[in-house]
Amino acid sequence: MRRVLTTLAAAGLAAGALTACGGDSSGGGESRAAKIAVILPDSASSNRWETADRRYLEAAFKAAGVAYDIQNAQGDKNAFQTIADQQITNGATVLMIVNLDSGTGKAVLDKAKNQGVATIDYDRLTLGGSAEYYVSFDNVQVGKLQGEGLQKCLTDLKAEKPVVAELHGSPTDNNATLFKEGYESVLNPLYANGTYVKGPQEPVPAWNNTTASTIFEQMLTQTGNKIDGVLAANDGLGNAVITTLKKNGLNGKVPVTGQDADVQALQNILAGDQCMTVYKAVKQEADAAAELAIALSKAERKSVPGRVTDPESGRDVPSVLLTPKTIFFDSVKDVVADGYVTKAALCTEAYQAKCAEAGVS
Repeated sequence: MRRVLTTLAAAGLAAGALTACGGDSSGGGESRAAKIAVILPDSASSNRWETADRRYLEAAFKAAGVAYDIQNAQGDKNAFQTIADQQITNGATVLMIVNLDSGTGKAVLDKAKNQGVATIDYDRLTLGGSAEYYVSFDNVQVGKLQGEGLQKCLTDLKAEKPVVAELHGSPTDNNATLFKEGYESVLNPLYANGTYVKGPQEPVPAWNNTTASTIFEQMLTQTGNKIDGVLAANDGLGNAVITTLKKNGLNGKVPVTGQDADVQALQNILAGDQCMTVYKAVKQEADAAAELAIALSKAERKSVPGRVTDPESGRDVPSVLLTPKTIFFDSVKDVVADGYVTKAALCTEAYQAKCAEAGVS
């Protein structure tokens, strides 16, 4: 397993205020030559890229009065490279990417570097890449929280020797490797001592939720519906599992994990269909990355206290790693209180009673 060794960065950079001086949504501006370009990966694997990351990055750039351009590659590697070429041609001086895979990401980062464009890896480390900074969460810890969350839910159900299935993230996403490292650090000892039974495991290419449904249907068939818990690597995969469990009358009986704390996942938790999720305060991540990008656009380099060792190149990448948080039924309200989702979006008519029970206000 490729392992990224981390020294955790303090979250102080993420909390730092940005200078407010106006901005515009197009990234244009009469006297602003510098342009910060951002490429998001898709909108299918997780809602967060469009509903959270774009929103928070735009707000930070507008507040700082810098020109910017945010585009989404929609899972297309060719489009990813084309967008990067266009952004650089159009005068980008800083490029921030969420790679679709390390090969494509490295090609884009290296080309940008060769043309004098500063680069930042956002959320996902590009293995073998050349980004000047990496901003993300402690992704091994994210996975550990998932493993511990599933363990708690299985304990609460008093499950004996439960069969646990694992749906891993995309094999081309280094974060999926780190999540797996985290949750298997919890689960593998339980398999080894006979507390849990190791069930079917499979990665889900490109985090594709439709593919995840098919894979989990096959897992259920393979085990004769004898799956007692599911470690799903994110909320999209978790919801695909829950949809399949509903078809088989098993929802609410089989704990399912996730991460991202999107509205759908929180509603699944309120309904009792999902065991837990992991909340990553995306605003902190976006603000930290934006602050670095804004500095780079002014030819300034900020020091950050963390380092991540790229397992392919051995390069130490200056990094900001933020702290994730476990969310169960009784802490769904914390995600709303933090402003990540609104009560109106979460507590629709079908969930109003559960929201009240969970203390969402």
